[in-house]
Amino acid sequence: MQLFRLDASIRVAGSVSRALADTAEHAWRAEHADPVVTRRDLGLHPLPADAWASVARTGFDPEAPSAPEAAALITELGAELLSADAYLFAVPLYNWSLPAHVKTWIDLLLLHPDLGLRGDQPIAGRPAVLALSRGGGYGPGTPKEGWDHVTPYLKRILGEVFGLDLHVAEAELTLADVTPAMAPLRGLAAESLRNGHANAAAHGQRVAELIRSAA
Repeated sequence: MQLFRLDASIRVAGSVSRALADTAEHAWRAEHADPVVTRRDLGLHPLPADAWASVARTGFDPEAPSAPEAAALITELGAELLSADAYLFAVPLYNWSLPAHVKTWIDLLLLHPDLGLRGDQPIAGRPAVLALSRGGGYGPGTPKEGWDHVTPYLKRILGEVFGLDLHVAEAELTLADVTPAMAPLRGLAAESLRNGHANAAAHGQRVAELIRSAA
């Protein structure tokens, strides 16, 4: 069984999204005797920022120069998803939005002939865990309610455009321990983190069970 894991945090030590994904991966591994994990770390190895534009331009301008390296990258990224049985995406909230390197990854995949907007959802129904971390609080009634532009977007892309069976584990208020003004929220932050890890473990195990039952 093959798991594809995507990490997007620019941090390694102290990254909550990576830690949640580690929990989910550990639970997934425990259910498989010989697991295979394919990794792409966008946080440490971002994709070329101009790759999407160089390929997309050729679809509108017949005189635009070809972009064979970017086109080959799209093929490579698509193959990583097509060859996997299950998926694990670890994404933090940066500046109330999606990290730029994740947006580049998605934009390139949407140009893929099978996975993109003109494709037929070849990975639809496959299970996936989405591990999300948010430094602040964005729930109903909070001052920043509605400022989280990552969660709904990723649910739309991963769950609807790609058609994945998406299971979400999330933790917020992750900056409370290092932000004096957020000190009163540290108890809530600890609870959110515990719940996030519990959900990540449960989702990792559930994804493994779904793959096993479908095999």
